[in-house]
Amino acid sequence: MTAVRGIQASTWHRTELIRCLAALLLLSGAAGGLRAEEGDFGQCVAGLQERARGEGISETTVDEVLGRVQFVPRVIELDRRQPEFTQTFTDYFGRRVTEDRVQRGRALLAEHRELLQRVQRTTGVPAHYLVAFWGLETNFGSFFGNMSVPDSLATLACDPRRSDYFTGELMAALRIIDAGDITAERMQGSWAGAMGHVQFMPSVFLRYAVDGDGSGRRDLWGSIPDAMASAGNFLRGIGWEPGQRWGREVRLPEDFAYDLAGRHQRFSLSEWRARGVTTADGAQLPDVDLEASLLVPSGHRGPAFLVYDNFEVIMRWNRSEFFALAVGHLADRIAGADPLRRPPPADAQAMALADVKRIQEQLNEKGFDAGAADGIFGPATRSALSRFQQSVGLVADGHPHPDVLEKLLDGSR
Repeated sequence: MTAVRGIQASTWHRTELIRCLAALLLLSGAAGGLRAEEGDFGQCVAGLQERARGEGISETTVDEVLGRVQFVPRVIELDRRQPEFTQTFTDYFGRRVTEDRVQRGRALLAEHRELLQRVQRTTGVPAHYLVAFWGLETNFGSFFGNMSVPDSLATLACDPRRSDYFTGELMAALRIIDAGDITAERMQGSWAGAMGHVQFMPSVFLRYAVDGDGSGRRDLWGSIPDAMASAGNFLRGIGWEPGQRWGREVRLPEDFAYDLAGRHQRFSLSEWRARGVTTADGAQLPDVDLEASLLVPSGHRGPAFLVYDNFEVIMRWNRSEFFALAVGHLADRIAGADPLRRPPPADAQAMALADVKRIQEQLNEKGFDAGAADGIFGPATRSALSRFQQSVGLVADGHPHPDVLEKLLDGSR
């Protein structure tokens, strides 16, 4: 710093100083960016305090909570971090629907049976689903996240990438504190602000959390009755259909047309039955008008599922097909069902994001519209790959099996 202060204030020297500082910032990478954001944090918090006052949040909460929030560089790092590899269904499912989790879920179902049945009578959500969500979100309350929710949300609210969303969540968190449901010190959660046994975001907490134990507070951290009642209330609020299951594992005929798969297509069970689809053990499907979509998360080499309206409700909790399949099957296992008849293939390999982008580029070049080459293997890419598979006489399941990639990428290297 002494050398910097000794530079003469000429135009040339000022220009050179700016160039040097810019170079240092580039070399320092993300850490430099975080320091710059931290420098603006105090000014941003002052603006958040004014907004909170304008929304009717008490002066005590504005001063004692927003007046003490800290910028957390780790939160920005986690928000920016992109996975290097895309996760396979085999890996995702295998890590989450474990025998230990099934057995623990069954024990907790028995331990809290009276509570869970009461929630089921009130909300229409069966007890084993409530336990499955609990297991998937926090491993039955063993880990809620250990970051200050006010700090995390203030950090994200002051970051331009998703400021509007996280500002709203921060205001919701302040209202929760204002209402006396939790103190700021106890409001711990994930880096993104998800909280408690069932990982509610603050806005979801405000709308759906309920007092399940009669304490006069909604405590999703310390009260299992509050957490289970709130989970049931949320699922009912987002459309849960009482008396209907999430879906089921099914068996497909050898000559099945895999272009019928995907959540964008729905047919009645009678129509699936007519196409040769059976239950996982080979029995005929019911001859009814209930509509379902077919999912093959590992392609034709793995399990197949018919999913119903309640699967879409689970997707409103978490917008991941893998998550929804894991919740549904874990719930079935907790209720006493057997493991999948056809488990995901053990040799499934994750793909680097760069490889997914190359697949998307090749599909687009060959006239199969995969959308933007963003490295995300989503529905548009899967549909484009299915059309390519059809064009070259392969099973059109939309999955990047080695033989598919060999034909697609041949000559592109």
